[in-house]
Amino acid sequence: MQNGKRTTPDQLRNPTQEAAKRTTIILDKKERAYIDNLIRDGKESGIKPLISKMLNIHQSMMIYDWHFPGEYYCGISRVALVNVELMRLLIQQVPKEKWRSIGKTMGVALKVCMETTLDSSTITRENWESVFRRLNVQGLGDFSLKDKYLLVKTPFINESELLAGILEGLLDIELDVKNMSPPLVFEVKNGLRVSEAE
Repeated sequence: MQNGKRTTPDQLRNPTQEAAKRTTIILDKKERAYIDNLIRDGKESGIKPLISKMLNIHQSMMIYDWHFPGEYYCGISRVALVNVELMRLLIQQVPKEKWRSIGKTMGVALKVCMETTLDSSTITRENWESVFRRLNVQGLGDFSLKDKYLLVKTPFINESELLAGILEGLLDIELDVKNMSPPLVFEVKNGLRVSEAE
């Protein structure tokens, strides 16, 4: 004991670490039944992991800035929950030969938003991981870089030329489309920067 307080085994191993605070959450019957069903169906592994996941989503999507329902912001940009089919119909109204240039314009606008909120350059390769995370949080897909290839799994925008333009404008690179159906594959031709100094 220290100062009349009981010392836990964890505190003995790491005396500078404070014991975790316990919190009690009172759920009504429907809420508890809903969570129990998620766990029983294997969609969630338990209440603690579910709450941790919810807090991660809350932080990543900046839900604390949302004016629910209908007005959502991620950084300085207003975002929306959009039906993929409606977006596809809108894209189909634009001539295909304009997709790449329109995408680049969209990418430049996205770059301004990201550089403002992430406080780092999107064109520097060492920052791409945080850029890809933000694109994923905003629902644009799962992005990864493998050598000189940029992979996009589960893209929101399936039109490879439009998405190539967005990425070119955002990352200040030149891409060659290697695969036109998901997962999309782009080869980085020019502009693959390693750091700001280069």
